[in-house]
Amino acid sequence: MDDAARKSRFSQMAASAERYGELSFENYSQIRSFAERASEGFCAFLRGQGEAPCAHLVPPDGPWVPAPHRSGAFSVSGAGFLPLEPIAFGLAVRVSNTGDWLRLTLTCAKQGPELEVSVSGGRSYSFDLPLRDEQLQEFFQLLFDHIKGWFDDESDHYENGAYGGRGMGFDFAHVD
Repeated sequence: MDDAARKSRFSQMAASAERYGELSFENYSQIRSFAERASEGFCAFLRGQGEAPCAHLVPPDGPWVPAPHRSGAFSVSGAGFLPLEPIAFGLAVRVSNTGDWLRLTLTCAKQGPELEVSVSGGRSYSFDLPLRDEQLQEFFQLLFDHIKGWFDDESDHYENGAYGGRGMGFDFAHVD
């Protein structure tokens, strides 16, 4: 095999790797944009105006504190090589006036012209791309119902003589 044939094959492989890299960056950019809009929008959906921050992007698993983690909030953080795959992130949500927060884990995957978002322990939601504000409002209602419903169900179970035990899909943190 001569050098021209090897370069040609290398050029073909390099072009494929470049295409992969461009698409993996597009995937990450779309999901990060959704996550940032979800964090800011859900906080506004919950609080109205004038209250302290009530939602932050946090790592999807492992240790976390309710504070912005920027790129560290995504499952691909620190990978070195940006994989072309579904991406998870954590959404920390303030749930009380006394410093209690919970973390929801959301996994996003582009499925053709849609972004599929799965809430751990909850439902999935499909967004048409590009994202529209009315779709986000419907999603915020789904998140609100998921969180509030869990607290209500667990409280109702207890008041009726039983502990709940339904999986919640989130974990808690307290900040003074």
